[in-house]
Amino acid sequence: MIRPDLSLPLPADITAAHFIGIGGSGMSGLARMFLDRGIRVSGSDRADSAALQDLAARGATVFVGHDASHLPDDADTVVHTGAIWPENPEFLLAKERGLHVIHRSQALHWLIGGRRLVAVAGAHGKTTSTGMIVTALRDLGEDPTFVNGGVIAQLGTSSGTGSDDLFVIEADESDGTFLLYDTSIALITNVDPDHLDHWGTREAFYDAFVRFADEAREAVVISSDDPGARRVAAALSHRNVVSFGEAPEADVRVTGIATDGPVSFTIVHGGSSVEGRLPVPGRHNAVNAAGAVAVLVTLGHGLEAAVRAVEGFAGTIRRFELHGVERGVSVYDDYAHHPTEVAAALSAARTVVGDGRIIALHQPHTYSRTQEMFREFADVLEQHADHTVVLDVYGAREDPIPGVTGELVSDAFQDPGHVHFVADWQAAADYTAEVARPGDYVITLGCGNVYQIIPQVLQALTLHGPGAAGASESAVSDDSAAHGAGE
Repeated sequence: MIRPDLSLPLPADITAAHFIGIGGSGMSGLARMFLDRGIRVSGSDRADSAALQDLAARGATVFVGHDASHLPDDADTVVHTGAIWPENPEFLLAKERGLHVIHRSQALHWLIGGRRLVAVAGAHGKTTSTGMIVTALRDLGEDPTFVNGGVIAQLGTSSGTGSDDLFVIEADESDGTFLLYDTSIALITNVDPDHLDHWGTREAFYDAFVRFADEAREAVVISSDDPGARRVAAALSHRNVVSFGEAPEADVRVTGIATDGPVSFTIVHGGSSVEGRLPVPGRHNAVNAAGAVAVLVTLGHGLEAAVRAVEGFAGTIRRFELHGVERGVSVYDDYAHHPTEVAAALSAARTVVGDGRIIALHQPHTYSRTQEMFREFADVLEQHADHTVVLDVYGAREDPIPGVTGELVSDAFQDPGHVHFVADWQAAADYTAEVARPGDYVITLGCGNVYQIIPQVLQALTLHGPGAAGASESAVSDDSAAHGAGE
């Protein structure tokens, strides 16, 4: 992993940019925007993907795999993610040539320029909240430029170049880069300490959010419900703080949330109230909607118009995304990779699964997070899913830590009959298909490559009938459905 050096000067002009790790949702979005600017774009990633193919169709030169020969002779700037290793041959050659070598956050900073920036930060909910704001602004007749961490379903992209002065981004707190931007309106969805491998202490994590909020030029929109956000709000010196959430004192309050069917709610602000509905499930999305409405109202839009605009949000890719139905079993994918996110995703599924059961396919993400939070993961999975299949850890940018595997999570379950650790993916897919019954939901959970197991699960469902797992079937009996629903 390369820690970004945010002190490096930005180039005054860029004519040809090479992206190392161009296939990621954030990096591919940046590359598309560079192409929109008329900049020559090349890049590499370790595996082929739809994102690489799309960029190639748009005129970028893309490579699968990393090799020094992939760096074009005319490149003047190299953009990289923090996930690459210092030994990356393209990175080393760029340094040797004396090119501008900048982190993706600096490339985004360069793109933003001096425009009016809405930056969405928080440990959870920022991709959805960013998507809500972007789609609502477009529905309200505005044309913002945006970069999101995930693909916005109804737009089919994670980024777009607009004609207005507004620029909306998902700001990344994981490595401190959210402090780089000249933010006008800061939205903080929550402050749940994470990424302590970078921050070191919870106090440092909180302090970073205080700085991010206080440096916003116009306003801070912050959760009234999340304990970490309340701690940050209490430390702010900002003159214009707008709170949102279910708390009675919230400036933009969401009440009457109902999840039996499409999520419905009422937003109360300034003595007025407006009822709303969302096509995406989950109580947490009603709260996300309140945050988005608070931003829209802060930008000058009326409450009624803001709620109506947010209602049109159709979700983001890898957030409770249905991939297929086989043998009556629905297979979903969700990006959730923190205990709070996992609880929210599974709670949302519970509201729509009906009489079916929830089978979670959980891939722990990074060794450091697994080592720190394996008990919390076990608690929320055991509480909210009827059965859990745990895969091994997706290390991402980290080296393995001895003794840290997915088995840490499964071993922490109070009832071992509700969990099964399977390191081999095909065996995991087969086991999942064998215990699943018509009406069940299978949900892959994680921000690594766990979604790639879905074709194996769907295929296994066509080959295996329910009950073939033998004695383990009792672990997912009707009694366990009651267990999972008991919250």
